[in-house]
Amino acid sequence: LLAAPGLRGRLALALHVAGVNAALLLIYPRPLYKIAVRACFLGFAFGCGLLLSAGRSAWRHFGWYMCSLSLFHYSEYLVTAINNPRSLSLDSFLLNHSFEYNLAALSSWVEFTLEKLFFPELKQITWLSTVGLLMVIFGDCLRKAAMLTAGSNFNHIVQNEKSDTHTLVTSGVYGWFRHPSYVGWFYWSIGTQVLLCNPICVVGYALASWRFFRERIEEEEITLIHFFGEEYLEYKRKVPSGLPFIKGVKLEL
Repeated sequence: LLAAPGLRGRLALALHVAGVNAALLLIYPRPLYKIAVRACFLGFAFGCGLLLSAGRSAWRHFGWYMCSLSLFHYSEYLVTAINNPRSLSLDSFLLNHSFEYNLAALSSWVEFTLEKLFFPELKQITWLSTVGLLMVIFGDCLRKAAMLTAGSNFNHIVQNEKSDTHTLVTSGVYGWFRHPSYVGWFYWSIGTQVLLCNPICVVGYALASWRFFRERIEEEEITLIHFFGEEYLEYKRKVPSGLPFIKGVKLEL
């Protein structure tokens, strides 16, 4: 039905979305409904991405992107629920991360569509899209490994007060990089644009992500030094941040 041409397919899509939404309203109370409807939306986007990926159309690589994007946001909530349920909220999906994040996503969709219309051959470079997909898989796996390794120490919001459960995690992927979750997100975000063969957004995402994480790391390391003192300073001397040309907060002697 969804693949049917014209009004029939659109009507089937509208009825499907309306039916799922009505079912969620009946099954869940209001707080849980807000979670369920977001999870259903991400699952629906993932399914649409699979359908596009299975075909041979020019939108195949965009299907890979839809799967990657929806899985990233859903798994952010899922891993937080497993790791640190006390910090769990609707914001854990990261769907409303920031205005800049939403603008960046919209820009990538616009660039892909325009270039597909005017330079369709640019969107058919399968080997380049495959490289982007591998970057996406690597980045997301690294980020989730960092979240699971950190356990309850991981939070989407930089903490300004140390709790009794806070410990300095230096094992696993934290033995490779001081900020593996940021490293993963950095390469995941750039990989999404390599996957889409979006040359403008590749450069834009790289610059914007690098600037964001440079500021975020400096802010976070000030807090970590306050929490752990010399223990963190020693760790900082031994392990790199993991992001190119970002060394973290500089201490005045």
